[in-house]
Amino acid sequence: MSKLTLKTEGDTHVVVIRRFAAPPEAVYRAHTDPKLVQKWMLGPEGWTMPVCLNEAKPGGKIRYEWSNGKDGGFRLTGEFLELEPYSRIVHVERMHLPDPTPDNHIETRFEADGTGTLMTMRMTLPDAQTRAAMLATGMERGMEASYVRLEGLI
Repeated sequence: MSKLTLKTEGDTHVVVIRRFAAPPEAVYRAHTDPKLVQKWMLGPEGWTMPVCLNEAKPGGKIRYEWSNGKDGGFRLTGEFLELEPYSRIVHVERMHLPDPTPDNHIETRFEADGTGTLMTMRMTLPDAQTRAAMLATGMERGMEASYVRLEGLI
């Protein structure tokens, strides 16, 4: 059963909420340390991330490349805008499928919640059509598969 909750707000927002049984420091670090990101942010079984660039600082670049080991693959590029260690990350990302999607502005918050962390990710897309296309990919399944892996690491 998925621990991830995904909801929409207005025409352009997607909000993802997930609780982790680990402190905010560990969950934040798993989102900013490229060696950790490369181990958990893989989506469904059978995918790998051969390229993982994650320069966790304002203006730092992001580049992730995924492969299914056969004929499938895609990449994501982006930039970090703001980082508040252990509590907040703001970045912009775009998928390349192979052409780049419009920018997705993302704010991720990590809040202490009892003995764990409540992560709230708020995505802002340029229009309703872009949001609908993103949601049509079934992204929440890949996200939850990745978050289950993340829990195993932390």
